[in-house]
Amino acid sequence: MTGADLERMSRRGLWALPRPALRLVFAVNAFAVAIAVLASVPMAVTGREWAWFAVLTAAAVAHLEAARTIERRREQASKKAPYTNLKSLWVFGGLLVLPLPLVIALTVVSYAYCWFRVYGPAVLFRKIYSCSTFVIASAAATAVLNGLPAGFGARLPHDARSLLIVVAAAATWWLVNYALVVGAIVLASDEELTARQALGHPGDQLVVASALGLGVTVAVLLVHVPWALPAPLIAVLCVHRDLLLPQYLRAARTDQKTGLVTSVYWADVVTAELDRANLAGTGAGVLFLDLDRFKQINDTFGHPAGDQAIRAVADLVRSEVRARDLVARYGGDELAILLPDLGPEELLSVAERIRSRLAHTPLVLSATTDGRPHTLPGLGCSIGVAAYPGDGASADQLLTAADSALMQAKRHGRDQVRTTGRGGG
Repeated sequence: MTGADLERMSRRGLWALPRPALRLVFAVNAFAVAIAVLASVPMAVTGREWAWFAVLTAAAVAHLEAARTIERRREQASKKAPYTNLKSLWVFGGLLVLPLPLVIALTVVSYAYCWFRVYGPAVLFRKIYSCSTFVIASAAATAVLNGLPAGFGARLPHDARSLLIVVAAAATWWLVNYALVVGAIVLASDEELTARQALGHPGDQLVVASALGLGVTVAVLLVHVPWALPAPLIAVLCVHRDLLLPQYLRAARTDQKTGLVTSVYWADVVTAELDRANLAGTGAGVLFLDLDRFKQINDTFGHPAGDQAIRAVADLVRSEVRARDLVARYGGDELAILLPDLGPEELLSVAERIRSRLAHTPLVLSATTDGRPHTLPGLGCSIGVAAYPGDGASADQLLTAADSALMQAKRHGRDQVRTTGRGGG
């Protein structure tokens, strides 16, 4: 896992960070430099360790070069969460066979290479911070590994006790790095983040676990069967694609302002759900929600306040539906909700509950043009409801029916729920 890749950081630069975030960045960087200096003073490196360092560095560079296309695409994507990749594989593998100064050198080489080949100079200070978190995490993991007895290959797991120490070192490495990354995200953000946004997707931690585990494998092969190293390098490239491409695809199908899915992805899921409902003989429904007079919020308080309102609405709507239901941002202030296995009356009940919740939940807007917080008593919304199969046998028919019901709600006074064909709310 690397450092915090934030839109604010990349767009406005280091000196635009809030002071707490700026202090954290300088403190972490200074601490990492101090670790590197202190660790290098008594450094004594054997010829065998230099050879291992050269092999790991060459393998890391080859890996980064082979994966740079997908890394560049992921780097360009908007992020407000920890940015996960497999650099930790080579760093943790190095921790098991190299002295700390060479591990730091391997980290610096990896980040320098990525800066030139992938990231570019615009994000240099972010990558320096990321590199520093690696250095500090490596120092903490080294302290744990020092509990192993000295000797050739002693840091490699060879019995139950040594395995537990290596696992503890890996957990320490991950925890220290993760805490520094999340801390930077929270302090650098100019808006309130949910825990999910700050901590990232839980599945991404599988990437970290895989990288650390592969690092142990690489270290064992390097010491005992070095001629077999090309085989895990090929496996690493496959794992990189299989683990990180889905992460990139998740970002591509997620609306960055709200965390909801995009309309394109949502429509595909609707089609698949209707196919399932047809086979199972069950119902399903779609709600189209449009905020009433939302333009007035943008005109009165500014577009950042409007974005804040949309995020609040998204959170409220998600809290009123089941985990299996799917909510999408369909347009500027329009949301679409897929509700599997519900009949017409249940759909109306859910829609009315959402409408009432939005209408009666005060909303505080802090990102206003005048710099002062403003509280809205609630937000009115109009909702169109369409049920499968009565209002449509296909995804297109169902979406058209829901949109038509939404238009009826707008024409009949707004802030209400309507269905197609019955004229009732």
